[in-house]
Amino acid sequence: MKLKYCTRCLYPHTKPRLDFDEHGVCSACLAFEARKNIDWAAREGAFRELVAQAKARGGIYDCVVPVSGGKDSTYQVIKALEYGLRPLAVTAMTDHLTEVGRRNLNNISKLGVDHIMVQTDQKLRRKLNRHTLLTVGDVSYTEHVTIFTIPIREALIRDIPLILYGENPENDVGGPFEAQGTHEMTRSWLEEFGGLNGLRVSDIVEEGLATEREMFQYVYPPEKVLLGYLGDEARTKAIFLGYYFPWDGAENVRIAEEHGFDSYGAPNGAWLRGENVDNEQTGIHDRFMYLKFGFGRVTTQIGHAIRRGTISREEALAQVKRFDGEYPSIYVDSFLQHVLEEIGMTVEEYDACERRFMNRELFHVRDGVIKPKFQPE
Repeated sequence: MKLKYCTRCLYPHTKPRLDFDEHGVCSACLAFEARKNIDWAAREGAFRELVAQAKARGGIYDCVVPVSGGKDSTYQVIKALEYGLRPLAVTAMTDHLTEVGRRNLNNISKLGVDHIMVQTDQKLRRKLNRHTLLTVGDVSYTEHVTIFTIPIREALIRDIPLILYGENPENDVGGPFEAQGTHEMTRSWLEEFGGLNGLRVSDIVEEGLATEREMFQYVYPPEKVLLGYLGDEARTKAIFLGYYFPWDGAENVRIAEEHGFDSYGAPNGAWLRGENVDNEQTGIHDRFMYLKFGFGRVTTQIGHAIRRGTISREEALAQVKRFDGEYPSIYVDSFLQHVLEEIGMTVEEYDACERRFMNRELFHVRDGVIKPKFQPE
């Protein structure tokens, strides 16, 4: 199978929800180009209105900032403080927090905010992680769910009117054109774009893997709870900061570092320092993305750099060929065997799972090793 690549960046046509124009330019590059036509001053003014509305509620906290221990969430806290908000940082804990991730989470409260961490039932979570890796090829499914459900539940409990997420990924990495201008994260957005791989939380209950009570933290609150006593206006709304301010992951690293963030370096299968260094399972997640679609974390990260002119497409191509889709034998400071042991899986079982989910039009097995049939170009 010959892949069609964006003529500007290195996204292949196999990336889900990616479109190309008549010149072969992908929707991620087109969305970035369209930023120059945005009235960012007006967008900032709209954000200031949201800030004023949140502060007018007069609660203990003005907003929730979901924080993972990564550079973007650190930047989100800094941005909230810059605009005079009193945020509550909320962490839906990852299953395998790295040591550098732990240091960065500890740094959050040093920025001048209260910070709570919600750790879901680890026994259930690891059971689900094993199940979702085997059934939909995603070891991070539970994290993809709780990063959205836990912050909004904590906001509702404490009557906090605003939740500040980072970029809208459909704009930042090239989703459908109609979704690129979205400024609010809603239940419908989560169900369509939240990385659930077609597996609903209700499916887990129906399959008998957990009860509704056990899955409480994984369920997005129903509309009647969101609206509550305010009638037609939601008690809390979640927005994407990337709608109101130009989003730049590399710049976020620099700003976060100035405020105590430990960027560590670029882990296996990555190119940009400081991104996704908080979760030991990320190496597995990125590997499966590569095996399913023929591109990995390096392609995504370096595409941002190409669009900003900090690296040429030719230079980027060499980096992608060298590092993209690396086997996750080690990620940050954790060996694959250690990560797998926690979900009751051996390396041999994991390797078999890789073969089951690899796209056979893109990959084949030679001498016991998965190898691509394609070359990025």
